Amino acid sequence: MTVDDTDQLWLEAFIAAHDGLAGTVHRQDGDDLRLSAALNIPPPVLTAVALVPRGKGMAGLAQVRARPVQTCNLQEDVSGQINPMAKLVGGQAAIALPLVRDDGSVRAVVGIAFGFEGEIDATTQQQLESSAASLADDQLSV
Repeated sequence: MTVDDTDQLWLEAFIAAHDGLAGTVHRQDGDDLRLSAALNIPPPVLTAVALVPRGKGMAGLAQVRARPVQTCNLQEDVSGQINPMAKLVGGQAAIALPLVRDDGSVRAVVGIAFGFEGEIDATTQQQLESSAASLADDQLSV
């Protein structure tokens, strides 16, 4: 994983501001997503999510759908949307937030995991989306 220092600092502030346990930033890279920042993600998971193929896992689904994808519990999800390695993160509720440009293209996907179980309500999701939108736009692939 190549860490982008700017994305890393932004992610650390984002996770702290929203009382998250862990998180990631994936930047659009061709058709896929490339990890540019991570916080509290175990090494085996970092390896597994360094490059996320289009449509795979929560980040890939958020990328394709251009809308958030969430789970009530990373530990017990049976939907097939979650990479089984995500259980190693130790979080429960989680959401992948696509950052969509004006032209409809996805520029990045921000993931955040929490220590509580349950659905992330619409108000909280809106707050997270608004905050995630502050991630600097990088027109170039990482």
